[in-house]
Amino acid sequence: MPDEIHALESNSTWSLVPLPANKRLIGCKWVYKVKQNSDCTIERLKARLVAKGYTQLKGVDYKETYSSVAKLVNVKVFLQLQPPRIDLFIN
Repeated sequence: MPDEIHALESNSTWSLVPLPANKRLIGCKWVYKVKQNSDCTIERLKARLVAKGYTQLKGVDYKETYSSVAKLVNVKVFLQLQPPRIDLFIN
């Protein structure tokens, strides 16, 4: 556990800031996972710090939950469907 905390601090994962007025603090917790090889031997132990998002109230702590994400395949298809660009230079 101290290794994970040290890694987060050395990578500047977060910075401490004062809590703004009229805002609620959201808690966090550690989630542990054991990664195993195909023969069920322990490969490594993982730990991550996650926010307790289930304590938030819609309209109070956040307004929207939508985040647009584009798949690379869709972007490639869109670019291939565009007509070729022809630049005409008139002097």
